[in-house]
Amino acid sequence: MVVLKNILVATDFSEPSTVAMAYGRDFARSYGATLHVLHVVEDVTMRYSPEIAFAIPDLQKDFEKASRRDLDALITADDKQTLKVVPVVETHLNVARGITDYAKANAIDLIIVGTHGRGAVKQFLIGSVAERVVRTAPCPVLAVRTNEREFIAPDALAIAAKA
Repeated sequence: MVVLKNILVATDFSEPSTVAMAYGRDFARSYGATLHVLHVVEDVTMRYSPEIAFAIPDLQKDFEKASRRDLDALITADDKQTLKVVPVVETHLNVARGITDYAKANAIDLIIVGTHGRGAVKQFLIGSVAERVVRTAPCPVLAVRTNEREFIAPDALAIAAKA
């Protein structure tokens, strides 16, 4: 029997992430699991410091503040009442690594991520956070696309979109 106690939904607030959140809510309800909702903010202080050092600290704080606001908006009142939800914003140099590090540190049993389903050329040129998470995660990963299959009832997606 599969036991899921901690489920992680990694979000970038995109449409595929909205679908991932719907899956996460449903899995958390079905298994009585804690739902961790994580947004990783890229650490611009480490990546771009030499070029724009004068503006970095304020820029980083603005990114983190906006991410917290967006994450708070993503968690509905129903989520707070019916689920054990842990909203988290973390800063990391590499988004995929931030997700897998969080999963390792918090005994995550399943990671759910949205994927944009880019073609092979775009995939090669810009990479994919979801792909890197799948390759390096310490647990199973469910990667979902926006319109791949209709496993989720349309009303669940409508509720997720309103969040």
